[in-house]
Amino acid sequence: MRRALLGLLVLVLVAGCSTGKDAVSQGSSFEFVAPGGKTDITYDVSDRKPIPNLSGDDLMNEGKQLSLAQFKGKVVVLNVWGQWCAPCRTESPEMERLYQSEQAKGVQVLGFDVRDYDRSAPQDFVRDRGLTYPSIYDPPGRGLLQLKGYPVNVVPSTIVLDKQQRVAAVYLRSLLAGDIQPLVQKLAAE
Repeated sequence: MRRALLGLLVLVLVAGCSTGKDAVSQGSSFEFVAPGGKTDITYDVSDRKPIPNLSGDDLMNEGKQLSLAQFKGKVVVLNVWGQWCAPCRTESPEMERLYQSEQAKGVQVLGFDVRDYDRSAPQDFVRDRGLTYPSIYDPPGRGLLQLKGYPVNVVPSTIVLDKQQRVAAVYLRSLLAGDIQPLVQKLAAE
């Protein structure tokens, strides 16, 4: 039974990665595909597609909602993380460094906390690291399911949106601020 399920999972993953010539479907909305198993995927302006308005509870302010719509006209660095994730411990301060250096230029970092079912743990993580950018609290990661084909199990991962909230890049790995700062600065200047 376990072998059959594993075989089915592999078949689904291979089929999902074999559609289209690049990481965007031919339609008018973003649909993720990892061409050739790439972990860093960037899109030319003509290939950028919008994503749905992701939203959810504000991690640090219970009862308050956060959404991408709040950041229209800004470059948004959407970072998927969890306090349980070892690479996130290095990446989170890097995202804060990026946010502090680029926010005056119209760049917003927005965290997306997943698989943290006890809200106090990621709240402590944010406080302990002095993170000032907001995060959506979504333990089951349901909000990410709106992104067709996006591998919600890849944590950390980052989606960079241009000012029109179209996907400019996807990174399926941990990042340092310097890894994406040139792209973010370029997008802010567009």
